[in-house]
Amino acid sequence: MAMAAAADMVKVTADADAIKMKTAVVILNWNTRDLLERYLPLLIRSVEGRDAQVIVADNASTDGSVELLQQKFPDTPVLLFDRNYGFTGGYNKALAGIDAEYFVLINSDIEVQEGWLDPLTEWMDHHPDCGACAPKLHSALEKDRFEYAGAAGGCIDRFGYPFCRGRVMKWTEKDEGQYDQAKEVFWASGACLMTRSSLWKEMGGLDDRFFAHMEEIDLCWRMQLAGWKIDIVPQSTVWHIGGATLPQNSPWKLYLNYRNNLLMLCSNLSRTFALENYKRGMTAADAAKAAKKKTWRLIFTRMCMDGLSGICYLLMLKPKYLKAVWDAHKDFRHLRSEYSAEEIEAWLAGTPGIKDFKVKGIYGKSILWQALIRGKKVFKHITELS
Repeated sequence: MAMAAAADMVKVTADADAIKMKTAVVILNWNTRDLLERYLPLLIRSVEGRDAQVIVADNASTDGSVELLQQKFPDTPVLLFDRNYGFTGGYNKALAGIDAEYFVLINSDIEVQEGWLDPLTEWMDHHPDCGACAPKLHSALEKDRFEYAGAAGGCIDRFGYPFCRGRVMKWTEKDEGQYDQAKEVFWASGACLMTRSSLWKEMGGLDDRFFAHMEEIDLCWRMQLAGWKIDIVPQSTVWHIGGATLPQNSPWKLYLNYRNNLLMLCSNLSRTFALENYKRGMTAADAAKAAKKKTWRLIFTRMCMDGLSGICYLLMLKPKYLKAVWDAHKDFRHLRSEYSAEEIEAWLAGTPGIKDFKVKGIYGKSILWQALIRGKKVFKHITELS
Protein backbone atom coordinates (compact mmCIF):
# COMPACT_ATOMS: atom_id res chain seq x y z
CA MET A 1 0.00 0.00 0.00
CA ALA A 2 1.13 3.53 -0.60
CA MET A 3 -0.21 6.70 0.99
CA ALA A 4 0.85 10.07 -0.29
CA ALA A 5 -0.48 13.62 -0.49
CA ALA A 6 0.69 17.19 -0.77
CA ALA A 7 3.06 17.96 2.08
CA ASP A 8 1.10 21.01 3.22
CA MET A 9 -2.11 19.01 3.48
CA VAL A 10 -1.29 15.72 5.09
CA LYS A 11 1.24 13.88 7.18
CA VAL A 12 1.44 10.15 7.75
CA THR A 13 2.25 9.35 11.37
CA ALA A 14 2.68 5.60 10.91
CA ASP A 15 4.71 3.45 8.52
CA ALA A 16 1.94 3.14 5.98
CA ASP A 17 4.20 2.17 3.10
CA ALA A 18 4.74 -1.26 4.66
CA ILE A 19 0.99 -2.02 4.67
CA LYS A 20 -0.68 -4.01 1.90
CA MET A 21 -4.38 -4.73 2.03
CA LYS A 22 -7.52 -5.61 0.15
CA THR A 23 -9.79 -3.34 2.18
CA ALA A 24 -8.99 0.05 3.68
CA VAL A 25 -11.35 0.91 6.55
CA VAL A 26 -11.02 4.67 6.90
CA ILE A 27 -12.34 6.88 9.71
CA LEU A 28 -12.47 10.60 9.02
CA ASN A 29 -12.21 12.27 12.41
CA TRP A 30 -12.89 15.78 13.58
CA ASN A 31 -12.94 16.41 17.32
CA THR A 32 -14.41 13.06 18.37
CA ARG A 33 -11.65 11.94 20.77
CA ASP A 34 -13.98 10.20 23.22
CA LEU A 35 -15.65 8.24 20.45
CA LEU A 36 -12.31 7.09 19.07
CA GLU A 37 -11.24 5.93 22.51
CA ARG A 38 -14.50 4.01 22.90
CA TYR A 39 -15.03 2.45 19.46
CA LEU A 40 -11.66 2.31 17.69
CA PRO A 41 -10.38 -0.70 19.70
CA LEU A 42 -13.47 -2.69 18.64
CA LEU A 43 -12.95 -1.73 15.01
CA ILE A 44 -9.25 -2.65 15.03
CA ARG A 45 -9.94 -6.05 16.63
CA SER A 46 -12.71 -6.75 14.11
CA VAL A 47 -10.32 -6.64 11.13
CA GLU A 48 -7.51 -8.67 12.72
CA GLY A 49 -6.62 -11.74 10.65
CA ARG A 50 -8.24 -10.23 7.57
CA ASP A 51 -6.72 -8.56 4.55
CA ALA A 52 -7.80 -5.18 5.87
CA GLN A 53 -6.38 -2.18 7.72
CA VAL A 54 -7.96 0.57 9.80
CA ILE A 55 -6.70 4.06 8.96
CA VAL A 56 -7.65 7.34 10.63
CA ALA A 57 -7.66 10.65 8.74
CA ASP A 58 -7.89 13.70 10.98
CA ASN A 59 -9.40 17.02 9.90
CA ALA A 60 -7.20 19.19 12.16
CA SER A 61 -8.87 18.21 15.44
CA THR A 62 -8.20 20.36 18.49
CA ASP A 63 -9.65 18.08 21.19
CA GLY A 64 -6.67 15.78 21.76
CA SER A 65 -7.70 13.20 19.15
CA VAL A 66 -4.26 13.08 17.56
CA GLU A 67 -2.47 12.74 20.91
CA LEU A 68 -4.81 9.87 21.79
CA LEU A 69 -4.06 8.12 18.52
CA GLN A 70 -0.32 8.52 18.97
CA GLN A 71 -0.37 7.28 22.56
CA LYS A 72 -2.91 4.44 22.47
CA PHE A 73 -2.94 3.37 18.82
CA PRO A 74 0.66 3.80 17.62
CA ASP A 75 0.34 1.02 15.02
CA THR A 76 -2.68 2.58 13.31
CA PRO A 77 -1.80 4.77 10.30
CA VAL A 78 -2.98 8.35 10.81
CA LEU A 79 -3.30 11.04 8.15
CA LEU A 80 -3.09 14.56 9.55
CA PHE A 81 -4.69 17.40 7.61
CA ASP A 82 -3.82 21.06 8.11
CA ARG A 83 -7.47 22.16 8.45
CA ASN A 84 -11.04 20.87 8.43
CA TYR A 85 -11.85 19.91 4.83
CA GLY A 86 -15.29 18.59 5.72
CA PHE A 87 -16.57 15.11 5.06
CA THR A 88 -16.19 15.48 1.31
CA GLY A 89 -12.78 17.10 1.12
CA GLY A 90 -11.36 15.03 3.95
CA TYR A 91 -12.29 11.70 2.40
CA ASN A 92 -11.25 12.83 -1.07
CA LYS A 93 -7.79 13.73 0.21
CA ALA A 94 -7.45 10.62 2.36
CA LEU A 95 -8.55 8.06 -0.21
CA ALA A 96 -6.58 9.65 -3.05
CA GLY A 97 -3.41 8.30 -1.47
CA ILE A 98 -4.59 4.86 -0.34
CA ASP A 99 -3.99 1.77 -2.46
CA ALA A 100 -6.63 -0.91 -1.81
CA GLU A 101 -9.27 -2.80 -3.75
CA TYR A 102 -12.13 -1.67 -1.52
CA PHE A 103 -12.64 1.44 0.57
CA VAL A 104 -14.86 1.51 3.64
CA LEU A 105 -15.93 4.93 4.85
CA ILE A 106 -16.85 4.59 8.52
CA ASN A 107 -17.75 7.14 11.18
CA SER A 108 -15.98 7.36 14.52
CA ASP A 109 -19.35 6.87 16.27
CA ILE A 110 -19.94 3.43 14.75
CA GLU A 111 -19.85 0.35 16.96
CA VAL A 112 -19.01 -2.89 15.17
CA GLN A 113 -19.00 -6.53 16.18
CA GLU A 114 -16.83 -9.43 15.07
CA GLY A 115 -17.56 -10.45 11.48
CA TRP A 116 -19.29 -7.25 10.31
CA LEU A 117 -16.82 -6.71 7.44
CA ASP A 118 -16.88 -10.21 5.92
CA PRO A 119 -20.42 -10.13 4.40
CA LEU A 120 -19.68 -6.79 2.72
CA THR A 121 -16.41 -7.98 1.20
CA GLU A 122 -17.94 -11.26 0.07
CA TRP A 123 -20.88 -9.43 -1.48
CA MET A 124 -18.59 -7.19 -3.52
CA ASP A 125 -16.44 -10.14 -4.53
CA HIS A 126 -19.43 -12.07 -5.87
CA HIS A 127 -21.46 -9.19 -7.34
CA PRO A 128 -19.27 -7.40 -9.88
CA ASP A 129 -22.15 -5.08 -10.86
CA CYS A 130 -22.36 -3.66 -7.32
CA GLY A 131 -20.59 -0.33 -7.00
CA ALA A 132 -21.20 0.22 -3.30
CA CYS A 133 -22.81 -1.65 -0.43
CA ALA A 134 -23.58 -1.12 3.22
CA PRO A 135 -24.74 -2.97 6.34
CA LYS A 136 -27.96 -2.39 8.22
CA LEU A 137 -27.57 0.61 10.48
CA HIS A 138 -28.96 0.25 14.00
CA SER A 139 -29.08 2.82 16.79
CA ALA A 140 -26.30 2.54 19.35
CA LEU A 141 -28.76 3.90 21.94
CA GLU A 142 -31.63 1.53 21.12
CA LYS A 143 -29.85 -1.52 19.78
CA ASP A 144 -32.86 -3.22 18.20
CA ARG A 145 -34.06 -0.12 16.32
CA PHE A 146 -32.89 1.28 13.01
CA GLU A 147 -30.86 4.47 13.11
CA TYR A 148 -31.83 7.72 11.40
CA ALA A 149 -28.80 8.15 9.11
CA GLY A 150 -29.26 5.06 6.95
CA ALA A 151 -31.42 2.33 8.52
CA ALA A 152 -31.83 -0.45 5.93
CA GLY A 153 -30.96 1.60 2.88
CA GLY A 154 -32.19 4.83 1.38
CA CYS A 155 -34.67 6.07 -1.20
CA ILE A 156 -35.80 9.50 -2.36
CA ASP A 157 -39.30 10.61 -3.19
CA ARG A 158 -40.52 12.42 -6.30
CA PHE A 159 -39.50 15.80 -4.85
CA GLY A 160 -36.01 14.67 -3.80
CA TYR A 161 -36.65 14.17 -0.08
CA PRO A 162 -34.49 11.31 1.25
CA PHE A 163 -35.88 8.62 3.52
CA CYS A 164 -34.94 5.08 4.46
CA ARG A 165 -36.34 1.62 4.74
CA GLY A 166 -36.79 1.71 8.49
CA ARG A 167 -36.75 5.52 8.88
CA VAL A 168 -39.23 8.08 7.61
CA MET A 169 -38.93 11.66 8.83
CA LYS A 170 -38.11 11.36 12.56
CA TRP A 171 -39.70 7.93 12.98
CA THR A 172 -37.61 4.76 13.10
CA GLU A 173 -38.72 1.13 13.11
CA LYS A 174 -37.74 -1.74 15.34
CA ASP A 175 -35.80 -4.32 13.35
CA GLU A 176 -37.99 -7.42 13.26
CA GLY A 177 -36.41 -8.96 10.19
CA GLN A 178 -38.57 -7.05 7.72
CA TYR A 179 -35.53 -5.95 5.71
CA ASP A 180 -33.42 -9.11 6.02
CA GLN A 181 -33.14 -9.76 2.31
CA ALA A 182 -30.34 -8.14 0.33
CA LYS A 183 -31.82 -5.19 -1.50
CA GLU A 184 -30.88 -2.82 -4.28
CA VAL A 185 -31.50 0.73 -3.02
CA PHE A 186 -31.10 4.32 -4.17
CA TRP A 187 -28.45 5.23 -1.60
CA ALA A 188 -26.54 3.87 1.36
CA SER A 189 -25.31 5.86 4.33
CA GLY A 190 -21.80 7.30 4.39
CA ALA A 191 -21.71 6.42 8.09
CA CYS A 192 -20.58 2.97 6.94
CA LEU A 193 -20.19 2.50 3.19
CA MET A 194 -18.03 0.11 1.15
CA THR A 195 -17.13 0.99 -2.43
CA ARG A 196 -14.73 -0.18 -5.09
CA SER A 197 -11.66 2.03 -5.10
CA SER A 198 -11.56 1.98 -8.91
CA LEU A 199 -15.14 3.25 -9.10
CA TRP A 200 -14.51 5.87 -6.41
CA LYS A 201 -11.69 7.24 -8.54
CA GLU A 202 -13.75 7.01 -11.73
CA MET A 203 -16.53 9.04 -10.06
CA GLY A 204 -14.05 11.60 -8.77
CA GLY A 205 -14.94 10.75 -5.16
CA LEU A 206 -17.37 12.96 -3.27
CA ASP A 207 -18.51 16.33 -4.58
CA ASP A 208 -16.41 18.92 -2.72
CA ARG A 209 -19.17 21.53 -3.00
CA PHE A 210 -21.22 19.64 -0.43
CA PHE A 211 -18.69 19.83 2.46
CA ALA A 212 -20.97 17.52 4.49
CA HIS A 213 -24.46 15.97 4.34
CA MET A 214 -26.11 14.20 1.38
CA GLU A 215 -22.77 13.78 -0.38
CA GLU A 216 -23.12 9.98 -0.24
CA ILE A 217 -26.62 10.17 -1.78
CA ASP A 218 -25.18 12.19 -4.65
CA LEU A 219 -22.32 9.69 -5.06
CA CYS A 220 -24.69 6.71 -5.11
CA TRP A 221 -26.91 8.48 -7.65
CA ARG A 222 -23.93 9.15 -9.91
CA MET A 223 -22.87 5.52 -9.60
CA GLN A 224 -26.31 4.36 -10.72
CA LEU A 225 -26.18 6.72 -13.70
CA ALA A 226 -22.89 5.04 -14.61
CA GLY A 227 -24.58 1.62 -14.64
CA TRP A 228 -23.71 0.37 -11.14
CA LYS A 229 -25.92 -0.96 -8.33
CA ILE A 230 -26.11 0.11 -4.69
CA ASP A 231 -26.94 -2.76 -2.33
CA ILE A 232 -27.78 -3.27 1.32
CA VAL A 233 -26.24 -6.44 2.78
CA PRO A 234 -28.35 -7.29 5.87
CA GLN A 235 -26.04 -10.10 7.00
CA SER A 236 -23.92 -7.25 8.40
CA THR A 237 -25.15 -4.86 11.09
CA VAL A 238 -23.40 -1.95 12.79
CA TRP A 239 -24.57 0.48 15.48
CA HIS A 240 -24.48 4.25 15.04
CA ILE A 241 -24.84 7.05 17.58
CA GLY A 242 -25.46 9.82 15.04
CA GLY A 243 -25.08 13.57 15.40
CA ALA A 244 -21.56 13.26 16.80
CA THR A 245 -20.25 16.20 14.78
CA LEU A 246 -23.37 18.32 14.26
CA PRO A 247 -26.52 18.06 16.40
CA GLN A 248 -29.89 17.62 14.69
CA ASN A 249 -31.04 21.11 15.73
CA SER A 250 -28.03 22.92 14.25
CA PRO A 251 -28.94 25.75 11.81
CA TRP A 252 -25.67 24.99 9.99
CA LYS A 253 -26.75 21.39 9.51
CA LEU A 254 -30.15 22.57 8.27
CA TYR A 255 -28.42 24.91 5.81
CA LEU A 256 -26.24 22.09 4.46
CA ASN A 257 -29.22 19.78 4.02
CA TYR A 258 -31.31 22.33 2.12
CA ARG A 259 -28.43 23.54 -0.05
CA ASN A 260 -26.98 20.13 -0.81
CA ASN A 261 -30.33 18.59 -1.65
CA LEU A 262 -30.80 21.21 -4.37
CA LEU A 263 -27.22 20.76 -5.61
CA MET A 264 -27.81 17.00 -5.83
CA LEU A 265 -31.06 17.40 -7.76
CA CYS A 266 -29.52 19.92 -10.14
CA SER A 267 -26.57 17.62 -10.85
CA ASN A 268 -28.45 14.36 -11.39
CA LEU A 269 -32.14 14.83 -12.19
CA SER A 270 -31.80 15.84 -15.82
CA ARG A 271 -29.78 12.76 -16.75
CA THR A 272 -32.19 10.55 -14.81
CA PHE A 273 -35.23 11.96 -16.61
CA ALA A 274 -33.41 11.81 -19.94
CA LEU A 275 -32.56 8.15 -19.40
CA GLU A 276 -36.23 7.39 -18.72
CA ASN A 277 -37.27 9.25 -21.86
CA TYR A 278 -34.63 7.56 -23.99
CA LYS A 279 -35.65 4.09 -22.80
CA ARG A 280 -39.25 4.92 -23.75
CA GLY A 281 -38.17 5.48 -27.34
CA MET A 282 -37.46 9.22 -27.61
CA THR A 283 -34.42 10.32 -29.58
CA ALA A 284 -31.40 11.32 -27.53
CA ALA A 285 -31.86 14.99 -28.45
CA ASP A 286 -35.57 15.08 -27.58
CA ALA A 287 -35.03 13.06 -24.40
CA ALA A 288 -32.39 15.54 -23.22
CA LYS A 289 -34.45 18.65 -23.99
CA ALA A 290 -37.57 17.29 -22.30
CA ALA A 291 -35.55 16.23 -19.27
CA LYS A 292 -34.04 19.69 -18.82
CA LYS A 293 -37.48 21.30 -18.75
CA LYS A 294 -38.87 18.72 -16.33
CA THR A 295 -35.86 19.09 -14.04
CA TRP A 296 -36.27 22.82 -13.60
CA ARG A 297 -40.02 22.51 -13.07
CA LEU A 298 -39.33 20.10 -10.23
CA ILE A 299 -36.53 22.18 -8.73
CA PHE A 300 -38.77 25.26 -8.79
CA THR A 301 -41.49 23.26 -7.02
CA ARG A 302 -39.00 22.02 -4.46
CA MET A 303 -37.71 25.53 -3.77
CA CYS A 304 -41.28 26.70 -3.20
CA MET A 305 -41.76 23.85 -0.74
CA ASP A 306 -38.55 24.90 1.00
CA GLY A 307 -39.91 28.43 1.18
CA LEU A 308 -43.06 27.18 2.88
CA SER A 309 -40.95 25.37 5.45
CA GLY A 310 -39.05 28.61 6.03
CA ILE A 311 -42.33 30.40 6.76
CA CYS A 312 -43.17 27.64 9.23
CA TYR A 313 -39.85 28.20 10.99
CA LEU A 314 -40.68 31.90 11.23
CA LEU A 315 -44.09 31.15 12.73
CA MET A 316 -42.36 28.83 15.20
CA LEU A 317 -40.12 31.76 16.22
CA LYS A 318 -37.00 30.12 14.80
CA PRO A 319 -35.47 32.94 12.73
CA LYS A 320 -32.07 31.20 12.51
CA TYR A 321 -33.74 28.28 10.73
CA LEU A 322 -35.43 30.65 8.29
CA LYS A 323 -32.07 32.27 7.58
CA ALA A 324 -30.56 28.82 7.00
CA VAL A 325 -33.14 28.12 4.28
CA TRP A 326 -32.61 31.56 2.71
CA ASP A 327 -28.82 31.19 2.70
CA ALA A 328 -29.08 27.66 1.33
CA HIS A 329 -31.07 28.86 -1.68
CA LYS A 330 -28.76 31.81 -2.25
CA ASP A 331 -25.65 29.63 -2.18
CA PHE A 332 -27.28 26.97 -4.33
CA ARG A 333 -27.72 29.54 -7.10
CA HIS A 334 -24.03 30.38 -6.80
CA LEU A 335 -22.70 26.81 -6.64
CA ARG A 336 -25.07 24.93 -8.92
CA SER A 337 -23.68 22.89 -11.78
CA GLU A 338 -25.68 21.09 -14.44
CA TYR A 339 -25.31 19.19 -17.68
CA SER A 340 -26.32 20.96 -20.87
CA ALA A 341 -28.85 19.34 -23.19
CA GLU A 342 -26.02 18.71 -25.65
CA GLU A 343 -23.93 16.94 -23.02
CA ILE A 344 -26.87 14.77 -21.99
CA GLU A 345 -27.61 13.91 -25.63
CA ALA A 346 -23.99 12.86 -26.16
CA TRP A 347 -24.10 10.75 -22.97
CA LEU A 348 -27.26 8.95 -24.09
CA ALA A 349 -26.07 8.34 -27.63
CA GLY A 350 -22.47 7.52 -26.78
CA THR A 351 -22.70 5.21 -23.76
CA PRO A 352 -22.73 1.50 -24.67
CA GLY A 353 -25.61 -0.44 -23.09
CA ILE A 354 -27.15 2.65 -21.54
CA LYS A 355 -30.70 1.40 -22.06
CA ASP A 356 -29.91 -1.33 -19.51
CA PHE A 357 -29.01 1.26 -16.85
CA LYS A 358 -31.52 1.59 -14.02
CA VAL A 359 -31.92 4.16 -11.27
CA LYS A 360 -33.60 2.27 -8.45
CA GLY A 361 -35.27 3.60 -5.34
CA ILE A 362 -37.08 6.75 -6.52
CA TYR A 363 -40.49 6.72 -4.82
CA GLY A 364 -43.12 8.12 -7.16
CA LYS A 365 -45.15 9.82 -4.44
CA SER A 366 -44.51 12.42 -1.75
CA ILE A 367 -43.09 10.69 1.32
CA LEU A 368 -44.08 13.70 3.44
CA TRP A 369 -47.72 13.39 2.38
CA GLN A 370 -47.72 9.62 2.80
CA ALA A 371 -46.29 9.99 6.32
CA LEU A 372 -48.91 12.62 7.12
CA ILE A 373 -51.89 10.51 6.07
CA ARG A 374 -50.56 7.10 7.14
CA GLY A 375 -48.58 7.96 10.26
CA LYS A 376 -46.30 5.14 11.36
CA LYS A 377 -48.22 2.76 9.08
CA VAL A 378 -46.16 4.29 6.29
CA PHE A 379 -43.48 1.68 7.06
CA LYS A 380 -45.80 -1.16 6.07
CA HIS A 381 -46.51 0.66 2.85
CA ILE A 382 -42.79 0.99 2.10
CA THR A 383 -42.23 -2.70 2.95
CA GLU A 384 -44.94 -3.68 0.48
CA LEU A 385 -43.19 -1.64 -2.21
CA SER A 386 -39.77 -3.19 -1.49
